[in-house]
Amino acid sequence: MTNIYTELLPAVSDIARRAGAAIMQVYRTDFDVERKGDGSPLTLADTASEAVILPELVTLTPDITIISEESAETNTAPDAVGSRFWLVDPLDGTREFLKRNDEFCVSIGLIDKGVPVLGVLYGPVLDVTYAAAGPGTATRTVGNGAPQPIECRQPAAGGTDVLVSRSHRIDADLEKFLADYTLRERLPQGSALKFGRLAAGEADLYPRLGPTMEWDTAAGHAIVLAAGGSLMSLDDDFRIRGPLQYAKPGFLNGGFVVAGKPA
Repeated sequence: MTNIYTELLPAVSDIARRAGAAIMQVYRTDFDVERKGDGSPLTLADTASEAVILPELVTLTPDITIISEESAETNTAPDAVGSRFWLVDPLDGTREFLKRNDEFCVSIGLIDKGVPVLGVLYGPVLDVTYAAAGPGTATRTVGNGAPQPIECRQPAAGGTDVLVSRSHRIDADLEKFLADYTLRERLPQGSALKFGRLAAGEADLYPRLGPTMEWDTAAGHAIVLAAGGSLMSLDDDFRIRGPLQYAKPGFLNGGFVVAGKPA
């Protein structure tokens, strides 16, 4: 069923791919690294990608606010962004970029009334695009091939395959959380590409117990929802509270868990 979001999706996917090309121009060089105020790394690739995305989104949807990692004002009042707004991470997985392990991506998500309704993740080295704009629309595109439908899977009979960060260490909290599951395999993966892999039925679970920002999750959340999965927020004791909400103060997320289809 066609709606405004499915109509926007090809253009947003193209924007993500062009942003990925800008990232790759930097990736092939001996680039410098700066540090932002919070100590996190910033490269020319982050800003080059954002310079592609922001003007294109303004042209595409001039009436929709854009919140982007590299230019966001995290003290923006939630009601100031409107009921619809873009959440953009021009280069998700900067640590992976710095390690040159190829597992980073462009992330563009659209929120409508608190729900992620459109998402695009593009991994420029892997040349893979995950995209969705509503239930049943999730696809994966490799290179210049045709988009292929994807969907989350039900839990594997032999145990749970869990996606874990390639850069963040496995700690006691994560081990405690996973103790309730019969684990079959741990699958290391960098950046928001974890959402795409889970949406494609390659894993059952992705827990993130530390803080993230809303632009880290919006696109992947939309894709997982479209593929039949869920993203639930966790309380301080890592118990499920309910679906992750958006336009929170500071655009800050607490812990969450992403899961495929229920058994």
